[in-house]
Amino acid sequence: MPTVTVCRDCCCGSAVKVPYLDHEAQLTDLRASLAGVAKVRRADCLDACERANVIVVQPSPEGRKAGGRPVWLGLVNDPGAAEDIVTWVRSGGPGLAEPPEILDFYVFKPSRRIQRELDR
Repeated sequence: MPTVTVCRDCCCGSAVKVPYLDHEAQLTDLRASLAGVAKVRRADCLDACERANVIVVQPSPEGRKAGGRPVWLGLVNDPGAAEDIVTWVRSGGPGLAEPPEILDFYVFKPSRRIQRELDR
């Protein structure tokens, strides 16, 4: 089962930083849409505040065996982007399914330190 980590702390999830998005609804919708398909967890600051809202999609064990690695997505601030993430994860996620091309606009590579912290 893939894991979807949704950053919610100082910037991600902040109406001050991203005022036009219902942040709690985004998290609730992700949990409902991926129930039984992926583990959706809320995380404190992932230290990529300039890219709020950040979502990380980690592969399932099968996806990792197939070469999948965590995919960091930033500026996920509209319902369409969240829907594209849901579609991809429902198809298998990293290593098992190609993400919709539109998600290329959201992908970024965090520092190694930040990546290690998430993997704990």
